Amino acid sequence: MKKSILALSAIIALTFASCDSDDDTTPVVPKSTFELVAGNLKGDITDGTVTLDPSETYTLTGALVVKSGATLIIPAGTTIKTDADLPSTSLYIAVERDATININGVSGNPVVMTSGKAEPAQSDWGGLVVCGNGIANTGANGTTEVGGLSYGGTDNTDSSGKINFLRIEYTGSKFSPEKEFNGVSFFAVGSGTEVSNIYTYESGDDGIEFFGGAVNASNLAIVNSYDDSLDFADGFAGTLTNVYISGITKAGVEGSNNGSNDIADPITNAKINNISIVKGSDAKFTASEQAINFKEGGGKQAYTNLFVDGIATACKLDSGSGATARIEAGEFTVTDYQFTATDAELNGATFSGATTATGAGNGAAEPTWLAGIK
Repeated sequence: MKKSILALSAIIALTFASCDSDDDTTPVVPKSTFELVAGNLKGDITDGTVTLDPSETYTLTGALVVKSGATLIIPAGTTIKTDADLPSTSLYIAVERDATININGVSGNPVVMTSGKAEPAQSDWGGLVVCGNGIANTGANGTTEVGGLSYGGTDNTDSSGKINFLRIEYTGSKFSPEKEFNGVSFFAVGSGTEVSNIYTYESGDDGIEFFGGAVNASNLAIVNSYDDSLDFADGFAGTLTNVYISGITKAGVEGSNNGSNDIADPITNAKINNISIVKGSDAKFTASEQAINFKEGGGKQAYTNLFVDGIATACKLDSGSGATARIEAGEFTVTDYQFTATDAELNGATFSGATTATGAGNGAAEPTWLAGIK
C-alpha cells in the first residue's frame, strides 16, 4: 500500500511538472491599452500587441502610429479603408523605430489598404511609413518628411517585422511639393525585416521609396505613380528582386546617393534583379525622366535582367561629380536587357550580356505572381 501511495505521488508530481513546463513554453501575447474600434481606427499604439480582425472592415479616421516597443498584427484578408471626408494628409499608418508591424497576407488573400471614397483617386490618403535603425548617409537620427518620425541608426540588420502580400491604393497625399507621402516609405529599415509581394496602385507621389537602410524585397508591383515609381536614396544597400513597374509619370526608377552631398558615405549600393519598366499606354504617362534616373550622385547601381517598354532613353544622368565618378568606375551596370524602342539610347551606364531579357517575368505584361496580390 505504501508503495502504491508513493507511486501515485510520483505520477501527480510528474503531471504538475509537465503542466508547468507547458506553461513555460506557451507564448504570452502582451495586452495593449490601445482601444481598437473598427469604425474609428486611429491613435497611438503605445504598448503590447494589437491584432486586427480580418472579418472586420476598418475605417482609418486619422494617423495610426505604432510606437516604440509596440506591435501591430494585420492578418490575411484584412481591409482598411480611409474615411471619405477627412483631410487626406491626416490619414496614414506609421511604424516608429523599435516598433513592429506584421502584415501577414497570403497569395489570393492579401491585406488591403485603400481609399474609402465612392470615386477613389490618387492622393486620397497618405500611405504606409516604416522606420528603422538602419544606416542612412543623411545621419543617424533623421526625421521623416511626413509624420515627423525619427529614423536611422547603426544597425542595418534591424527588424521592423514583416510585410507580405499587401495591396495599397490611392496613396500619396501632399502637404506641399517637398512634403509628400508615397505608397510605402521605408526609412532606414534593416535587412531583418521581411518584405515581399507588395502592389501599389495610383500613388500621387512615388510608389515605393527606400531612404537608406538595407532591407531586401521581392515581388514589387508599382502601377500608376504620379512622380517616380521606385525610388531609393541616402545610402540604401538592399537587393530588390522581381520588380514590375507600369504607368510612369517621371522615372521608372530614381536611384540617388544624397541630395545634399552626392559623395556622402556610405554610398547607395543597390542591386535590382528582374525588373520590367513599362511606360504605359495612357498619354498622361510620359516617363519624362526616362527608365532610370541616375540622380544626386547615383551611388552603385547594378541591374540584372532589365526589360524596358516604350521609353527611348534608358538612363537620365545628372552631371554631379559623384555620378561622374560612379560611371567612370563602372559602378552603374546593366547585365542582360531588352528595349522595345527602336535604337534605344543607353546613355552612360555599362551594358553587357544578352539582349533578350524578360524582366519581372513576362516582359511588358504583368507577371504571374502579381495575381496573388491583386
